[in-house]
Amino acid sequence: MPYEPPTHTVERSIRATTGAKVIAGVDEVGRGAWAGPVTVCAAVTGLRRPPAGLTDSKLLTPKRRGELAGELETWVTAHALGHASVEEIDALGMTAALRLAAVRALETLPVRPDAVILDGKHDYLGAPWQVRTVIKGDQSCIAVAAASVIAKVRRDALMAALEAESDAYVPYGFASNAGYPSPTHKAALAERGPTPYHRLSWAYLDALPRWRHLKKVRVSPDAAALESGGQLGFDF
Repeated sequence: MPYEPPTHTVERSIRATTGAKVIAGVDEVGRGAWAGPVTVCAAVTGLRRPPAGLTDSKLLTPKRRGELAGELETWVTAHALGHASVEEIDALGMTAALRLAAVRALETLPVRPDAVILDGKHDYLGAPWQVRTVIKGDQSCIAVAAASVIAKVRRDALMAALEAESDAYVPYGFASNAGYPSPTHKAALAERGPTPYHRLSWAYLDALPRWRHLKKVRVSPDAAALESGGQLGFDF
């Protein structure tokens, strides 16, 4: 199906109405996975013409996505990634984990953005960041589309590396499913139970009687840990 390529329309609007000069597009990957971190990419593109074929990472083949990510990493003005670990997701919940990962990405950029374009309708960043949410921003905004592709390719590589760590992880198929609930992944979970890289507060454990006892009950997030951006034990 034909699609409209992303544009700089939102970036231009933000510049005109707020005077912002540095605008970062932000997108996440791994929100719905059962294993692995949630990863956020922040990308600053300026108003230059992007590489041909740029769009939401989900609309690209794995081969083209990998090729495009390589082009984008040298084309963007700046980009950075942030991760929230499975321990942080279990302890804090997904919304807080997304904010943690996004702040890590934004604060790693060489220049602090004046404004942020966030994919989706929910602003999980909040103050002090100046945020514009855009539904399907990964299809309509160049900076968000760039962040989408880079985040997806980099997280997929991380999950493949986890599978390569040990033969014990091969049955879960992380290299092919990136921690999402594929049939292979579900079968391995039912037979072998979760690995140290699985999210243990998630509802999938309710359907696994042999492993249900491992489920973690989330406690209230520690405000000091959130403010400091402290890691809770998943080093990428």
